[in-house]
Amino acid sequence: MSSMAGEPPAGAAAVPRPAELLLIAGGGAYPVELIRSARAQGVRRIVALAFRGETDRAVPALADETRWLTMGRLHDALATAESVGIRDAVMAGRIHPSNLFRLRPDRAAFEMLAALKVKNAETIFGAIADRLAERGVRLHPAYLFMEQAMPAPGQLSARAPTAREEADIALGRRVAKATSGLDIGQSVLIKDGVILAIEAFEGTDEAIRRAGRLGGAGAVLVKCAKRGHDMRFDIPVIGTRTVRNLRRIRASALAVEAGRTIVLERAAVVREADRQGLCLIAFEGDSMP
Repeated sequence: MSSMAGEPPAGAAAVPRPAELLLIAGGGAYPVELIRSARAQGVRRIVALAFRGETDRAVPALADETRWLTMGRLHDALATAESVGIRDAVMAGRIHPSNLFRLRPDRAAFEMLAALKVKNAETIFGAIADRLAERGVRLHPAYLFMEQAMPAPGQLSARAPTAREEADIALGRRVAKATSGLDIGQSVLIKDGVILAIEAFEGTDEAIRRAGRLGGAGAVLVKCAKRGHDMRFDIPVIGTRTVRNLRRIRASALAVEAGRTIVLERAAVVREADRQGLCLIAFEGDSMP
């Protein structure tokens, strides 16, 4: 089993560690793990901007201060971010897809969205980053403080891929890079050369369930970032929940892009993968065939 630690993506400049951090916290375990890692690396003050119905309740227990916001109220969010007085920010955590259709956007959000010719995660969050910058808040890469959670290339689990899994991983890499470039999703599930499911708006967990219904046992999940991915937001993330969902459909392998995927609670993920006989590897994206 590899114990190699990940590094920032190739070509990325080293980011100085700020003493204070503004965390724009979505849902899931990622914001929680980021807070813990930032504390361990010497961050003295962390203020979280949390969203009702999304942010994990563990975040307020770990942050020095939490400001609760309503999704879609962009003016309030920007004003709050500016008022905190912290100039270094990170965006981490997921937003449930269905919530994006339940927004009641304020005028600032409506005008921002209306100005975008293409509406996807990169353009929307990029526009938010621009508006934060106008207020003196710099949005850092989402992997800040989480570099050790990004595996380098290698085998992470006890079991190596079989010849069949290697072929499915190779196909999955090509398909995932193509579909992520079209902003469809970051994940694809393959079995015996057949594409069972491509992650779309529903997210990875639903794509896994769909693949299980269609193909039964033996699916391979491949997850990667798109070429030219803006690492400030929407970084691919896996964790124990991902591995447990793969167990439910009796998947056989999970392959993630090295240096561009966050593996939360890696030790627990590897233990669970080994317990169920799941092959877990990190592949080098730049050498994709």
